[in-house]
Amino acid sequence: MFAMWRAVRRISVPLVIPMLAIAGLVTATPTAASPEGGAVQAYGQSPSWGSCASVVGDLSAIPTAQCGAVDVPVDYADPTGPMARLAVIRVPATGPDRIGVLMVNPGGPGASAVDTVAGMAAGLSGTEITRRFDLVGFDPRGVSHSTPQVRCRTDAEFDAYRREPMADYSPAGVAAIESVYANLIQGCLDKTGRSFLANVGTASAARDMDVVRSALGENQINYLGFSYGTELGARYAELYPERVRAMVLDGAVDPGSDPVAENIRQLAGFQQAFDDYAADCARSTDCPLGQDPSQFVARYHQLVNPLVFAAARTSDPRGLSYQDAITGTVNALYTKRYWKYLTSGLLGLSRGTDPGDLLLLADDYQERDRAGHYTNQQDAFTAIRCVDGPYPTDPAVWADADRQARAAAPFMAYGEFTGFAPRDPCSMWPVPPTSQPHDVASPGPGKVVVVSTTHDPATPYQAGVDLARQLDASLITFDGTQHTVVFNGDACVDPAVVAFLVDSTLPPAGLRC
Repeated sequence: MFAMWRAVRRISVPLVIPMLAIAGLVTATPTAASPEGGAVQAYGQSPSWGSCASVVGDLSAIPTAQCGAVDVPVDYADPTGPMARLAVIRVPATGPDRIGVLMVNPGGPGASAVDTVAGMAAGLSGTEITRRFDLVGFDPRGVSHSTPQVRCRTDAEFDAYRREPMADYSPAGVAAIESVYANLIQGCLDKTGRSFLANVGTASAARDMDVVRSALGENQINYLGFSYGTELGARYAELYPERVRAMVLDGAVDPGSDPVAENIRQLAGFQQAFDDYAADCARSTDCPLGQDPSQFVARYHQLVNPLVFAAARTSDPRGLSYQDAITGTVNALYTKRYWKYLTSGLLGLSRGTDPGDLLLLADDYQERDRAGHYTNQQDAFTAIRCVDGPYPTDPAVWADADRQARAAAPFMAYGEFTGFAPRDPCSMWPVPPTSQPHDVASPGPGKVVVVSTTHDPATPYQAGVDLARQLDASLITFDGTQHTVVFNGDACVDPAVVAFLVDSTLPPAGLRC
């Protein structure tokens, strides 16, 4: 079975979003005064807004976009100590009847909200959303355009990491895998520093969000969170209920779930998505998985398992490793739009031709560009999730988790259950967690709408049901196989979301789209 380091909460990308390098963000001008004793120096800032040209490149679709930065304490218990700088983008409302700000987080953790808002503003141009709201995104501490960044690996080290099959669950194989994880962790310490790693989690990010709210001069925010962004939003609503006007959470993470149980449920969701993909693929006579549903998983293993011993040749000299084949498959299961590339890659393995589309899917998931450079999304993802909850250290727990994972997602299970399994890197993390699983408190009735997709692989449907219950929120159910749906053009979901954000009109009870 593959190691359970893979994304527990994967980024949701509701629109085509450019992922570009940044330089020269305009800084904030700190001022005194604060409603919160632990962050006197953070509240009351007035960002100096400037051009976003160095951030998002082509501004022709969003000519009014403004970029700036807000400073926050690395450690809120030490407000006069080192500061982190949060990159912020704002696209002002175009209409005369502005409501306020709509703050967006795309998930991850580790995804750039700055890049997301740049793409979203262009995609929603001329709609009621961009007429009535300033679209705002800030990159959480350690993420993308914010500084300092969380970094754990060089580009070459990340490439080498991906070549490791990490499939041998014998005692010696487990020790070797944990050695790979230990090197990753040491890299995080060396390149990022212990103090910053200890403060990168959602507990800090939620407080940062309120500092950004204050810097924007808003008494309340509207919020749209995708995937992990639902966890950040729920935490903010719990801490600052009076600051929430309207909140939409799409692709819910249940903050009351422990990390191991959450991962098992996610694996089951990916198995469901794999089954949906395979059934669709089987409609074609040249489907690489054949036409017999009872053989889909076995056929998949016949294609990918040999990669444990030797990478498949591709036009890219790296070849296709076992780990990349699994990662590419997982990436394709996030959206039906990628299914054709999964089929193409598997056909390449089946026919002995180029399975390069699987490598491209893996590169897309790992945020590697064609020049071989990686964003810091995956490093930030690891650092944030490792302080967002307690991970067991007992190897027996992880062996049992492997047993459960094999049952939940057999298409990902390599070989037979051995009774041994590597611990998650987070169980060896060098700083303690800053959060504990718990049901979050509601900010009040009528303030939150949760959207959950029936066959969402990354954030399974029941998590949305559970989060809606905790937040006393309305629930919109979307029937589909994809990760998140809001503002993807659905004629049922989008109007209900817009009505809620604009007029505070709750969707009909039990709305199913």
